[in-house]
Formats: sequence, structure tokens, C-alpha cells
Amino acid sequence: MRIEHIALWTTDIERCKAFYVSYFGATTGASYVNPTKGFESCFLSFSEGARIEVMKTTTLSPVFIEAGAQRMGLTHFAISVGSEARVDALTAQLRADGHPIVDGPRRTGDSYYESVALDPDGNRVEITA
Repeated sequence: MRIEHIALWTTDIERCKAFYVSYFGATTGASYVNPTKGFESCFLSFSEGARIEVMKTTTLSPVFIEAGAQRMGLTHFAISVGSEARVDALTAQLRADGHPIVDGPRRTGDSYYESVALDPDGNRVEITA
């Protein structure tokens, strides 16, 4: 078994897509729009097969939480970039471009080399080697 994809609500699909394409090399799939349900989504695919579905709604009211908040349930997801040097470089680029870095880069107690950044919607993204 494997996790097929995770889904993220966003207020701006294009902004969200641009973040994951620009910094993590995601490729975008076709957009799906269901005007009856006020729903729009797009899948972002990564080279090793993982996917993120970014979604927008006009009929539901997803709950906004503080950006980067530690919360019950899904609190972060990790994207491996392959090396410590790439963790350092990507973290520096995100910081220079104004994206919040909430931790690292550092070696963790469970042997990961990582940093933690916030995506444009405040989701915690661990960037790992």
C-alpha cells in the first residue's frame, strides 16, 4: 500500500500550484471544475509518484487556522529533495523569496536533515534530505 495523494484547500489554486512547481518541481495536471458544487481542483505530481490535490471551494467554508499551527490531525508533510546541500539551497531560496522558514535546516533526533517552511496557505512542509 501507499498513500495516493494528499489534498489541500487553498484560496488561490494558481498561487499554490506556482509554489510547488517552482520550488519542488511538481508538474500540474488538468484542472477540474464542477460549477454546480462550487469546486475546483488540480493534481500536482512529483517525479517519484507522490501527488498533491489542491482544491478551492465556493460552497463550503474550510476553517482557517493560524499559519504553521501545530494542530491535531495532519500537521505537516515531508518532501525529500535528495541531499543536505539541496535542503540548504532550497531553504535559502524560500527564505530569500519571503516564505517563512519555521525551523532548520538542522539534523533531528530521528536522523533527518530537514528544514520546515510554510507554503502560501500556511501548511508546514518539511524539506528533507
